[in-house]
Amino acid sequence: MAPAALPRRPPAYLRGPVAFILHYVRNWGWSFGAIFLFVIVAAGASIGIQYVLKVLVDIMAGPAEARVLVWTALAFFVGLIATESLSWRVVGWLTCRTTIGVGVDMRLDLFEYLNRQPMRYFAENLAGSLGQRITATAGNFGALANTLIWRVLPPCIDFAGALIIFSGINLGMMAALATVVVVVTTLLVVFGERGRPRHRHYSGLAGRVAGELVDTITNMWAVKAFSARQREHARLAQGFREEAAAQRRSWMHIETARLLNDVVLTLSAAGMLVWAVTLWSEGRITPGDVVVVSTLTFRILHSSRDLALSLVDLSQQFGFIDETLRKIAQPRTVVNAPDAATLVPRGGAVEFRGVSFSYGGPREVTHELSLTIPAGQKIGIVGPSGAGKSTLVNLLQRLWDVDDGEILVDGQPIADVTQDSLRAALAVVPQEIVLFHRSVMENIRFGRPDATDEEVVEAARAAHCDGFIRRLPEGYDTIVGERGAKLSGGQRQRIGIARAFLKDAPIIVLDEATSALDTESEIEIQRSLVQRMRGRTVIAVAHRLSTLASFDRVIVIQNGRIVEDGTPAELRRLNGVFQAMWRLQARGLSADEVVDEAA
Repeated sequence: MAPAALPRRPPAYLRGPVAFILHYVRNWGWSFGAIFLFVIVAAGASIGIQYVLKVLVDIMAGPAEARVLVWTALAFFVGLIATESLSWRVVGWLTCRTTIGVGVDMRLDLFEYLNRQPMRYFAENLAGSLGQRITATAGNFGALANTLIWRVLPPCIDFAGALIIFSGINLGMMAALATVVVVVTTLLVVFGERGRPRHRHYSGLAGRVAGELVDTITNMWAVKAFSARQREHARLAQGFREEAAAQRRSWMHIETARLLNDVVLTLSAAGMLVWAVTLWSEGRITPGDVVVVSTLTFRILHSSRDLALSLVDLSQQFGFIDETLRKIAQPRTVVNAPDAATLVPRGGAVEFRGVSFSYGGPREVTHELSLTIPAGQKIGIVGPSGAGKSTLVNLLQRLWDVDDGEILVDGQPIADVTQDSLRAALAVVPQEIVLFHRSVMENIRFGRPDATDEEVVEAARAAHCDGFIRRLPEGYDTIVGERGAKLSGGQRQRIGIARAFLKDAPIIVLDEATSALDTESEIEIQRSLVQRMRGRTVIAVAHRLSTLASFDRVIVIQNGRIVEDGTPAELRRLNGVFQAMWRLQARGLSADEVVDEAA
């Protein structure tokens, strides 16, 4: 049978930085429209101030009878100053509200897409790097929005206003100013675009180094246990140096652009001022015209530099966002079918039909494996490492899609139902329990968020962890640390089992879930399991064979195939692989050694 679904491309708005940004601009259209309007008002008032200043100078330098108008001009001058200030404050408030709100939406959308990726994706990418990229993208958009609002739009409006004012003074000056600004800005933008590969390279290194730093901190126990402090310091130092070198190249490219603009600014401003003074000496323009030409020339040329460098910064921000989308917005390989239904549990029957699967390599982990588990049956799965035991568990949860064949739960192909409804029917306890950096109560309640405190405690008692929890500094309110670092492996496993008990799903899956427990504790939990899971389907990948004695059935897997299947007593009487494993495990051999010797 064909795989469940072909890889699904990301939504259109995640396929590039432009589409990504426009998506949120449309969603917040009224806010961005209001920002744009008030920026126009503020920048227009600023240009108006320069023109009123010209009028004031001309009135004061003109005939005495015209000086009565100076107070009117002054009133306009003050009014425009107040309008500009008030408008910029409104822009600041709107920008704060909008960019923060968009940042929240962006992070939620990126996380929503990320958490639908298959486990293969997370095995290939550092968690710290992914988290840093999601957070940084919201910051990059905020920087991009602020650059546009404060450093791109105002110079453009200033430039348009200056051209209007210059057209009333001297058309030649207007043409000269327009030519200089357009040429300089274009050259700086082209120069800035040449730096895009440097900015992108720096962005990629920054994300990778941040991820490696988090990875090292997360595995600090291993660093200390293997005396690797100096080695890890040297490795991180090398990464930091590479990142710093890339940052310097990106930064110095921008500084070179600034230097080139300063040279052009000085020459252009000097030329415009000499021209204005010459026209005044010939009586062709007024003193107010000279004042407005000088102030606007410096203002526009400075603004053109800010505009060009802002466009370079925009290119850098686009590069950061593009890098994030390339990493996070990859096609999803495990997706719901277009018409996926909701799984309807009917007891918990599970069936594997000719399932073949590989992790992308030539070797199949399972080959045409078929297995039927009636509802309510408790089945154990044993075999050496790499035999495919945990793979079956992962395929049942649809963390991966099968290469061939199909898996059914209560007669419903899991490829035809939604992933969330499938997993709602499963309570899974993996070998390596990962807990959240939250309280014990929150970690157990994660199995069923609407559970009462009493139900949480009851599940903890069934998993034989209520005793040690109450001895913790703050009992059930104790924070367990990152990934449960404050607890032992056995304590984490008990909390994981309590979480599964609380979920109360029709199918419970234990993937060597008691391997960190002593034999006595494991037997106690197995008894609780039999009591609480009566009438439910239990699939247990077991390390110690003795814990399967009360199970209805055991299958032995080797090289992705089922080699034995029956009750524990039947398999022991069969005197095959299971019996050899049972006998040899009694001598204290590991599961792998047991299989090797049995073979």
